[in-house]
Amino acid sequence: MIKKNCYIVTILLGGRILQFRTPPPTASHSFLSSWFVTFLVPLLLVFPNSSLAKNPIRSIQGTVSKVTDGDSITVNDILGTKVKVRLYGIDAPETEKSNTKTGKVSSPGQPYANQAWEALGNKVYHQAVRLDVMSIDRYKRLVCLVWIGSRSINREMVAEGWAWAYREYLGGAYSSEYVSAEDRARNNKLGLWQQYNPQPPWEFRKYVRMKRSL
Repeated sequence: MIKKNCYIVTILLGGRILQFRTPPPTASHSFLSSWFVTFLVPLLLVFPNSSLAKNPIRSIQGTVSKVTDGDSITVNDILGTKVKVRLYGIDAPETEKSNTKTGKVSSPGQPYANQAWEALGNKVYHQAVRLDVMSIDRYKRLVCLVWIGSRSINREMVAEGWAWAYREYLGGAYSSEYVSAEDRARNNKLGLWQQYNPQPPWEFRKYVRMKRSL
């Protein structure tokens, strides 16, 4: 028996049909936003390779309130909720990390990390954006295609030489589009490609983790 004032939600996830009850919307909180955070985020963490990850799960409108580095931002949605976002399909040079209290460097950075951060900031900071949510990463950030009008900010960062195409996590048409954009930037020596044989961020992170374990 279905209780009054409850919703029954049915979704297809990874070839499985899942049903569960959700509370009704309230005046202070969007039903879609609360349902997405409360129910779908944990499910995507359990089924990270589900078919939902291949196409946008949903879209969010908001304004960029912070640019963390060359591939991460914070967006305030239309309800004022802060959403941490990782740009889908790209990987920018790692920025230096330091302890905010002591100032001690906790993790080194890569060449062109600050330039990539500035390039992304110049594009999106305080701008209205649309987020097409592709998946959730292990830090519970929304992995998104970021749009300003018809402009793909993800593709622009790769095309201008501020990020790599993140091949491991790319799929479908985005794979060929981003890889082609990276190849053109590399051939034209744009941005970080002014360096000779720059180290990809995923290899840099692996190297840093290995050094810490010694």
